[in-house]
Amino acid sequence: MQADHRECCAGSFGSRRMFLSNLRWGCASLALTSLLARDRLLVAEDKPSVLSAKEPKAKSVIWLFMNGGVSHMESFDPKPKLSEFAGKTIAETPFADVQNPDKLKLARVTVINDANGQQRNTLYPLQVGYRKYGESGIEMSDWVPHMGSCADDLAVIRSMWTTDDNHGAQTQFHSGRHMLDGEFPTLGAWVHYGLGSANDNLPSFISIGNREYWNVKDGHYLGPEHDAVPLRIDPKNPLDFGIRAEPWNENDQRIGLELVNRWNQLRGEEYPSDAALAARIRSYELAFRMQSSIPEVLNFDSETAAIHQLYGIDQPATRDFGMQMLAARRLVERGVRFIQVQHGAGGAGAWDAHGGLKNNHENNFRAVDKPIAGLLQDLKQRGLLESTIVLFATEFGRTPGTQGSDGRDHHIYGFSVWMAGGGIRGGMVHGATDEIGFHAVENRHYVTDVHATILKQLGLDSRKLEIPGRKRLDIDHGKPIDAIIA
Repeated sequence: MQADHRECCAGSFGSRRMFLSNLRWGCASLALTSLLARDRLLVAEDKPSVLSAKEPKAKSVIWLFMNGGVSHMESFDPKPKLSEFAGKTIAETPFADVQNPDKLKLARVTVINDANGQQRNTLYPLQVGYRKYGESGIEMSDWVPHMGSCADDLAVIRSMWTTDDNHGAQTQFHSGRHMLDGEFPTLGAWVHYGLGSANDNLPSFISIGNREYWNVKDGHYLGPEHDAVPLRIDPKNPLDFGIRAEPWNENDQRIGLELVNRWNQLRGEEYPSDAALAARIRSYELAFRMQSSIPEVLNFDSETAAIHQLYGIDQPATRDFGMQMLAARRLVERGVRFIQVQHGAGGAGAWDAHGGLKNNHENNFRAVDKPIAGLLQDLKQRGLLESTIVLFATEFGRTPGTQGSDGRDHHIYGFSVWMAGGGIRGGMVHGATDEIGFHAVENRHYVTDVHATILKQLGLDSRKLEIPGRKRLDIDHGKPIDAIIA
């Protein structure tokens, strides 16, 4: 365990810490500090209320993040004009500003540069067809037929924008701040801070999938106890040291646990006002129970063959992500508040299609489309979608213009995300980009508007989620997207 985690968990109890180490308890330090933090929330009587006056409509969040930048035009915001004017520069199209031919008529900014200051102004045709889905008739690409079948449950937001034109935008979407601004908590950390867990055997904030080195922390100035607990979808090894080690069985560990708790209780008699000690005693018990609860969550043997098929677990292309989606449903079912799932982390991200966009996005959507639709359908049939917000997001979109011969560059001026469940209206499109998908021109939303919407549905007041001495800017709070709230 890292030094700061050791001190947080063990304090002055060096001999007891060694005793636990010798017993080989095996619960990861991150999990333990997360549980400790959750108990601190329960015992901190002087903590100010962070709840809004309104009754919450959601209890949990499943945050699906596609690393690298999904093309909005080839997913949830098809633009046929790209194919109509393919190969032409913006200056050669009806969309050009007569006074400034290299700029767009509807430009909200003075330049049309994208990543690294490059201009990508030769239009690139759509790489896939599209059609209307559901009774709502939302247009989506042919690469998302399964998500399209859930169109009537989705609120598609086509007018997102951000400011970081490189992959620090991953941090920006999670925290609302540029990665060079300093260290700021992610949305999941704020939810963890505000609500805690509804299950005494599980942490309230879990991360599934790899994360980039610049995006591995969540709590920052809230403290490492508000970082997500990293979870592998492997019942034999779900988290570092999370499985009971031989030769210690449950009875052996229970004896050690009771002894350590008795030592702590004796110290508590000497220092009865030590709330942190009381929380520490409970956290040891919780960590002990996690060694059974986490493998149980990841044991899919109790699920029917139909559920395995629904999530695509029976097919090689969708098996891995399908298992992550099924795990997310089982975690929500057991009261976990915030589950963030990262797809395609590694390098800049699997969706970063500077070249070969058609092959890249076709393969990536093949991996995630059916599992995500399976998650939505399964939550709905179990009555869980009413209380669970599902977000599909990515750090930015991709350029209407071509990069090289067959790719698209990063694009920050307009892109798409969608939300479902937890009091979100389904079967609707909110906001719009211009005719070639360059600028968000209608009902524009910075990334923290998504944060504010989620917090509102959870019954949290973002302006009460503040730490003394840490003044947040107005943009950090965002504004709820009321148009998509039922």
